[in-house]
Amino acid sequence: MPNKSRPAPSADEIAEMATRGEDVSQFFTNQFTVVRPVRRVNVDLTQGMLRELDERAAKLNISRQAVIKTLLRQAMDQDRPQDPPRKRRAG
Repeated sequence: MPNKSRPAPSADEIAEMATRGEDVSQFFTNQFTVVRPVRRVNVDLTQGMLRELDERAAKLNISRQAVIKTLLRQAMDQDRPQDPPRKRRAG
């Protein structure tokens, strides 16, 4: 008879298992992305800038916030001084 696997338990079920002292390590891969804390800020923009942001967001099919973050990241990267080239050691 084929071995039918159960669907993976939900996060709540895993939490309950851990609370009962069961080993839940099999459900974790140790492959994760570190998410840095986010701070909210308010930015005042003109109506024209908002319109341009919304047009770009619609064109790219992403949120206004995603457009702002992308453009800000690009501007910050462009303004960042470049590291001097590393010298190679003779070997």
